[in-house]
Amino acid sequence: MEIGRRATFSGMEESTAEDWAIIGKSFVEHGRGLADRILDHLRLLDGDFGGFAVDRLTHSLQTATRAFRAGEDEEYVVCALLHDIGDTLGSYNHADIAAAVVKPFVSEENHWMVEQHAVFQGYYFFHHLGMDRNQREQFRGHPSFERTARFCEVYDAPAFDPDGETLPLDAFEPMVRRLLATPKQTLYTGMK
Repeated sequence: MEIGRRATFSGMEESTAEDWAIIGKSFVEHGRGLADRILDHLRLLDGDFGGFAVDRLTHSLQTATRAFRAGEDEEYVVCALLHDIGDTLGSYNHADIAAAVVKPFVSEENHWMVEQHAVFQGYYFFHHLGMDRNQREQFRGHPSFERTARFCEVYDAPAFDPDGETLPLDAFEPMVRRLLATPKQTLYTGMK
């Protein structure tokens, strides 16, 4: 891999506009590879069962397949696909990781759904662990409460079926690429 020009400062207070032009160009080029990195990271979930009947990739694919078959829009389907992508890096806060990944590209409603899905999913199993299954009630009245409850009930909770329909990752790749091509909200709006 060719190493391009680099900034010359050793502390940001010494940086120049020329340095930031170099960094900005590199930032944009790196951003173009985001979809590839996300898809590669999803593949890390392959074979990671964590005690479940299906591995984490299959669960993610089943969740997205269910949303896709139900006619949800592309943004929602990609959220369904990526909702557990944080499992490998954020074992104790996977939903936060997934929400951070999708935030620049999705609506506030879908971001909140991904961010809070772990609490809502707990309705189905927290009581088996001696926890309060109704933790989601703290969010009752939030505009995305019903959306998130429905996501878990209809798509996430039933997507652990070894015999369930599971479209391959390739079926979702174009959707991921389209969604991640253009951020809707980011601090770096002027970088192109």
